[in-house]
Amino acid sequence: MEEWIQAHKDKKYLLAAAGAILLIFAIIAGCAIGSGGGSKIEITDSNRVYVRVEPGMSGSEIAAMLIEKGVIDSKLKFTIASKMQGADDKFKTGLFELARGMAPGDAVAVLISGKVASAHFTIPEGYNVQQIAKRLADEGLADEEKFLEKARDYAPYPYIEENHDANFRAEGFLFPDTYEIATDATEDDILELMTSDFDSRLTPEMRSRAQELGLSIYELVTMASLVEKESFHAEDMPIIAQVFFKRLKISMPLQSDTTITYLIGAKDDVSIDDTKVDSPYNTYQNYGLPPGPIANPGMKAIEAVLYPADTDYLYFVADHDGNNFYSNTYEEHLVIVDQVR
Repeated sequence: MEEWIQAHKDKKYLLAAAGAILLIFAIIAGCAIGSGGGSKIEITDSNRVYVRVEPGMSGSEIAAMLIEKGVIDSKLKFTIASKMQGADDKFKTGLFELARGMAPGDAVAVLISGKVASAHFTIPEGYNVQQIAKRLADEGLADEEKFLEKARDYAPYPYIEENHDANFRAEGFLFPDTYEIATDATEDDILELMTSDFDSRLTPEMRSRAQELGLSIYELVTMASLVEKESFHAEDMPIIAQVFFKRLKISMPLQSDTTITYLIGAKDDVSIDDTKVDSPYNTYQNYGLPPGPIANPGMKAIEAVLYPADTDYLYFVADHDGNNFYSNTYEEHLVIVDQVR
């Protein structure tokens, strides 16, 4: 009798344990399936991620990629969701629009539904080629190293050919804008799209005005890139453009900190030692414009160079809030520097 009671107890414990395991599995599976009847994560500009699934990729490889991109947080949940949706052999190839923090089941549903029709990306004014390449890579739209390699010698227009001494010939001519691209767009396609956008925005009137000022398109964009990076506010751009023109006219080095940060990376303040770095981009040590643009300027910076302000300023300095202060003499400039920095 005692043996029967003990066996009965053991059976109850086994059933309870099995029930607990099933409950845990159900909870995990429920998390993996998706929102469980609630609302799904909305895809917005801030959380959007583009993921490219290549032919032959396994479910495990896809899950690892999604985790790396921040789309999901568990390979196990993704695997369970894939099994429950019978998706192991149904994953489509191509580019997919997902969101960070999705339920794995929701991600699986997107990946077996088919390709997205198009993808969008936005490049802010003042981004350089390396920043663009990183953003495209982060959004799954291009291979970072391949994009940089292509941009180094990309010159579809004669005025870009003048950029032969620059680190990247395409630098400065990748117009900052919001773009829509096909899901199978290549690095060359993206470069062509951005440079053709720049070319179409450079109107005949703007080209004529550049000639009046004695500027080639290459020189216009190079100057505009300095203005873009030196200006925190649009109203400062024509003034800073005028300062640079005056310095060029009197054979004074442009002394733009932004060309130094282009070389050594971003930092709060450029030091005296930084200004001694040996490079043609160092506008403290060299006269005239740098070998090429240091960023991709927006239209306001380009227009500021074409129509600079009429001032007597020769110096300017920005405080840490982005406000620029101008002066006519070096003595006045030093006083202001002490005050703002």
